[in-house]
Amino acid sequence: MPKENSRRGSSHGHQRRNRSCSRTTRAELSFSVSHMERLLREGHYAQRLSSTAPVFMAAIIQYLAAKVLELAGNEAHNSSRRRITPELVDLAVHNSALLGGFFGTTTISQVVPARR
Repeated sequence: MPKENSRRGSSHGHQRRNRSCSRTTRAELSFSVSHMERLLREGHYAQRLSSTAPVFMAAIIQYLAAKVLELAGNEAHNSSRRRITPELVDLAVHNSALLGGFFGTTTISQVVPARR
């Protein structure tokens, strides 16, 4: 006799996904998976795009952003500053062995603050 909770015809007893939940929420990311998918499709990088490619790309970009902000925060702390400035981001990126090669020739713009 089948269990009360089981569905007939379900494949291997997997639970049904909650479709009202976004892919970003399901992947527990902050960066939008749908936005990454749109960028990948509009960029015409390949003829076909897997369903996991935008999730993977969003995760990588989120990791890189967190790493850059962590290193820039450490630079701000070491120089007794309370704010992360573009100068500190540039120092953090170019002093890091991990990010130095990745952002090798990147120039981070120095924005002049508005006068009050």
